[in-house]
Amino acid sequence: MKIEIWSDVVCPWCYIGKRRIEDALAEFGHADEVEVHWRSYELDPGAPTEPTQSTSVMLAKKYGQSPEGAKQMQDRVEAVAAEEGLVYRLSETLHLNTVDAHRLIHLAHAEGGTDLQGRVKEALLEAYFTRARNVADHAVLREVAIDAGLDGVRVDEVLASREFEAEMRADVEQAQAYGATGVPFFVIDEKYGVSGAQPTEVFTQVLERAWSESRPALAMVDADGEACGPDGCAI
Repeated sequence: MKIEIWSDVVCPWCYIGKRRIEDALAEFGHADEVEVHWRSYELDPGAPTEPTQSTSVMLAKKYGQSPEGAKQMQDRVEAVAAEEGLVYRLSETLHLNTVDAHRLIHLAHAEGGTDLQGRVKEALLEAYFTRARNVADHAVLREVAIDAGLDGVRVDEVLASREFEAEMRADVEQAQAYGATGVPFFVIDEKYGVSGAQPTEVFTQVLERAWSESRPALAMVDADGEACGPDGCAI
């Protein structure tokens, strides 16, 4: 079973959603047969690559709020994140561009598949939300990516070029084709879509349903050629 997740590394609900789908998978009996593929989505493609203001200031301007109102918004999100074991520092985070972070996530998938990609994705989210690091800065990106397992030479090559930009744009177009209007956005087996950081139990229900519908009950045949159902064969 394949789970594709569209998200941005500066989206606080995306990190919360990541923890919730992970919790659902931890209780899912077929988790070892599930592949999680991270897809790119930029919340603000016009955000600066050299950030000059905090997300608090950006939110206040965007929603016409006072700095205190923006902080209250962030405090509420931090409280939800804490319930998932995440310690956010939203008041210290910067409003920044994530195109290069997304390109490194694509590099990770190309170099090491979903396992390496998952480690790089987690490392970038952790760097931004719990350490308030500037994940638009190439030096920071290089450090985080290499620590997560990427090859330094390839990281430098990608950051010095526009490699994987087309793949990143294709992800965004696919999300829009699915009808996604925000992130996180989850697609299971190209059949079921889940929008937002839903409660863990919602993900559990969708996983169970997708699994059962993709693998119908096996019909066995007894020695006399009679079909047997899910409750066994008649004696």
